[in-house]
Amino acid sequence: MAGIVEGRVVIVTGAGGGLGRAHALAFAKEGAKVVVNDLGGAKGPAGDVVKEIEALGGQAIAHGADVSSWEETADMVQTAIRQFGDLHVVVNNAGNLRDKMFVSTSVDDWDAVMAVHLRGHFNIAKHAAAHWRAQAKAGHEVSGRIINTTSGAGLNGSIAQANYSAAKAGIAALTLVQAAELGRYGITANAIAPVARTQMTETLFADMMKKPEGDAFDEYAPENVSPLVVWLASEEGGSVTGRVFEAAGDWFAPADGWRSGPKAHNGGKRYEPAEVGPAMKDILSKIEPPQKVYGT
Repeated sequence: MAGIVEGRVVIVTGAGGGLGRAHALAFAKEGAKVVVNDLGGAKGPAGDVVKEIEALGGQAIAHGADVSSWEETADMVQTAIRQFGDLHVVVNNAGNLRDKMFVSTSVDDWDAVMAVHLRGHFNIAKHAAAHWRAQAKAGHEVSGRIINTTSGAGLNGSIAQANYSAAKAGIAALTLVQAAELGRYGITANAIAPVARTQMTETLFADMMKKPEGDAFDEYAPENVSPLVVWLASEEGGSVTGRVFEAAGDWFAPADGWRSGPKAHNGGKRYEPAEVGPAMKDILSKIEPPQKVYGT
């Protein structure tokens, strides 16, 4: 029986370990041809993942592009097309951290995180979208998929992660715009906000991320998130776009983003500053309080 992404060509960034590795292996098991991206290329962890895929009978190549580099990501997209004949899916997974309280965050701390997360997500998707748009304009049927990676930090905020939270929130908004603009070309865009054991989370949440003993279900295994990613990348997944999904363990759920709330009206005249307070109290009493910022 063919897998649900049989023959599709996929780029997975940050795929040398953690979630990216889990995604790459899951795609290969379902029949996709995979470009495994991580720094170091074939000589680094990405090369080891390629060997794992080949041992399963799958097809994969390693590419060492720095996702923050416009030129290197362009080469990665073109390499996928040359090697496998086309490109169908981009999974933006690569990330980094420079965690500090906001008042201690330097400009370099800010820029380094923005470069990998926001610019990285932009670079590869932009190159892929240009390829897919050209195909669509030439009359070819396109089945493009962009799958971004946001975070609970981006949806709720997280103490000591102002840069990371802002970048991840930007990715969620970027996903909505991509979905709205690119649908006409046969491209979907969705994002996941995973909770899983990775090199980053094992350091930050060591107790929570410990592997269970014995045969207990491993709630934070990164492999738990990958089936959702693979499905979103499939032909059937084309029915869903412009969504953000939280996922962990044995569950996934859509995250319902900002929506306009109840309006305070002042009977056709401008509010005076002193009148804002009572109106504010009234409208805030009508809505659910925001979810707590992580770490509070």
